[in-house]
Amino acid sequence: MINLPEVKLGIVAVSRDCFPIDLSQRRRAAVVAAYRAAGNEIVEIETTIENESDTMKALEELRAAEVNALVVYLGNFGPEGPETMLAEKFGGPVMFAAAAEENIAVLSSERGDAYCGMLNASYNLKLRGVNAYIPEYPVGTAADVANMIAEFAPVARAYLGVKDLKIITFGPRPFDFLACNAPIAPLFSLGINVQENSELDLLAAYKAHANDPRIPAVIEDMAKELGDGNKMPGILPRLAQYEITLLDWIEANRGAAKYVVLANKCWPAFQTEFGFVPCYVNSRLTARGIPVACEVDMYGALSEFIGTCVTGESVTLLDINNSVPADMYAASIEGKFNYRLNETFMGFHCGNTPICRLTKGTMKYQLIMNRGLENGGEPDITRGTLEGDIVPGEITFFRLQGNKDSKLQAYIAQGEVLPVATESFGGIGVFAIPEMNRFYRHVLIADGYPHHGAVAFGHVGKAIFSVLKMLGIEKVNFNQPKSMLYPTENPFA
Repeated sequence: MINLPEVKLGIVAVSRDCFPIDLSQRRRAAVVAAYRAAGNEIVEIETTIENESDTMKALEELRAAEVNALVVYLGNFGPEGPETMLAEKFGGPVMFAAAAEENIAVLSSERGDAYCGMLNASYNLKLRGVNAYIPEYPVGTAADVANMIAEFAPVARAYLGVKDLKIITFGPRPFDFLACNAPIAPLFSLGINVQENSELDLLAAYKAHANDPRIPAVIEDMAKELGDGNKMPGILPRLAQYEITLLDWIEANRGAAKYVVLANKCWPAFQTEFGFVPCYVNSRLTARGIPVACEVDMYGALSEFIGTCVTGESVTLLDINNSVPADMYAASIEGKFNYRLNETFMGFHCGNTPICRLTKGTMKYQLIMNRGLENGGEPDITRGTLEGDIVPGEITFFRLQGNKDSKLQAYIAQGEVLPVATESFGGIGVFAIPEMNRFYRHVLIADGYPHHGAVAFGHVGKAIFSVLKMLGIEKVNFNQPKSMLYPTENPFA
């Protein structure tokens, strides 16, 4: 994967000056040893913070070591002022954790009281306005804290990525998908830059890449990836030219950002002027760590990027699209999987899902566009979709969105793709999410979310939730169990 931050972790121990400093240092060394024993790496900062001067010294060591994600470790009670000052001045993602007492013997003279110290640290973090990562239960043994750090690493990667991200768009956000036309001011509040371009800019750049000497190599790579699914080889030269165009545009327009995602208008004028459907190229870039959202969905692209950072793997963007027919449910789901009919649905998009996430990816044409643009005849300009059933397994459906009031909100729901043949077109799968019917009505509809949702492959809701909280997103919904009513839910229904 490219286009992702590389996390370099560092750990700093803190010690209240009325406690033995070596207690915190020994405990820090034990955490580092446990973390490294699992095959991970972390920079152990020698300075232990007792006062503000130590804070500045530790900060110098962190910068010299190029640490970009920090663990503040309370080996004992810790000085809440200096330790939270470190978090504030560090500026990047910071985790706080505290040492548990190892055994009865330490209680007589080497009790650390870090359980108490975490309370003071959390209060001081709030005073400084620092959204630190605090594990669900932030007190533990060396092995426990090492596991906490391992869970922090992908969260830190996503946080770093968002804070150094640029969203490049082409074309106006489409009127027919007004829900994608979300306010962009909240993106800037996250530290994200946005560069909006005309479709004409992209068309001019595409034409300038005609006969680019790199095109044959990209065609060869596409053909190799598609294998038996290369059913329309005649469209590959146009798609290869387009892929090179996008990658060159990214490099020429990256500017101050380290990471880039795209949100592009993809129909209907795209087909008539470019001569193809861009879905397959979108899938290839997404698979490499550069999500490309269709319909100029900036928040969709951002959501995909967060999922990519958290998992380190490819994701996709799908429509929460259509219900599962009752006869399909009866034949393939009922009695085999523990879901009601209204807990299932089909997630679909034209053909932007990476081939590694399809049971068998095949190059096809966009059926709906073909009807409107080519009168249902032999496809030419509507070729370019990558189609197939999405691989079965655990998934996390999620989205970060700027709502109509320019407030950031999000949802996360864990579920699975069922091993059920879809009997349909596009990149599509049969999805199941517990209590989906209520979630659909009282989150997706009630809170005004658009049809697009990002899909990460695996149950990673815990990490995504932590990322969103570190970014300061106050409202994060999830698919609540039946025992928890939504605010809009009728208790008598």
